[in-house]
Parts: sequence; C-alpha cells; structure tokens
Amino acid sequence: MPPGIYLPDATEGVIRVEDLPKAIIIKRSRSFLRQPCPLCERGASRLRTAERTLHELGDPVRGRPRDLHVTYSQHYCRDCDHYFNADMLDLAVPGSHYTLRVVATAVRCVVEDGLPYRAASWRLWRDHRIFVPFATIQNWVEAAGEKKPPACRARVSRRRVGQVLRLHRD
Repeated sequence: MPPGIYLPDATEGVIRVEDLPKAIIIKRSRSFLRQPCPLCERGASRLRTAERTLHELGDPVRGRPRDLHVTYSQHYCRDCDHYFNADMLDLAVPGSHYTLRVVATAVRCVVEDGLPYRAASWRLWRDHRIFVPFATIQNWVEAAGEKKPPACRARVSRRRVGQVLRLHRD
C-alpha cells in the first residue's frame, strides 16, 4: 500500500458490540507460593489464586484489541493477620480495568495533543484498538498530578469494630 492512501476504518458505523473484532488474549502470571508481607515483611503463604482482566493497547496490524488475563496469588500473613495480593502496580493501579500504558496514552492525547475527550476516545480506538469511554479519560486527565501518596498502612489501627465500640459478646 503506498503512503498517503486513506483506508476507512472497518469498524466505523458498527453499532453492535458483538460485531467488533474479538480481543487477543495474552496470559500473564503473578502467582507465587510465598511473598513478603507488606506490613511485617515476613513470608506469607499463598491462600488462593484469582484472575484479573486488563485492557491493553491493541494490535494495529491485526486490527484487534488485546486483553491481559493476569493470574495472581492472594496471600495471608499469620503473624500480623493481613490479607494481600501479589504486586501488580507495574501493570495497573488497583481497581483499574486498564493498564498504565493505556492511561498514559489517553492522558497524552488530551494534554499534549489538545484533543477533546470524545475525540481522544475515538483516536484510541482508531489507532490502538482500545475502547475507553470519554468520561473515563476525563477522570484520568483531571486526576493527573492530583493523586496523593497512599497512607501508610502500618499506622492504621488493626482494631475491629467490636473492639473500638467495646461491644461484648455473651
């Protein structure tokens, strides 16, 4: 194909989600038998495994989105009675459905290129085959630079509700 030839997007005008191209599944593992506890730093054994799906920048050559299926381990520390998951902060922030690369690309489209949120959402689909609602992009842009470091969990009281309210069981 010679440069400068415009080919229309094959997915333009599609109104049913079922008609969009299926995602390429990439499996990753963060499952460990033992992990150091983030509170007391002693070894904690694996309690169970779980799976998390993260949407990643798509494959522009194949024209398909990519999903990371991450299998991770959940651990329990007997010494400090603390449950925690294997670290995935290099992939995504906790609770997010998108990888850090998607967030950075979306924020860059709005901040550096000056695109409106709706146009940035369309560009992400057209160029990277990742669908991000424009309201989500708006939340990411507004939160950029405003995030505060998380509170130190070691300073948080480990008392249970019954201990704080001094409830007695009969």
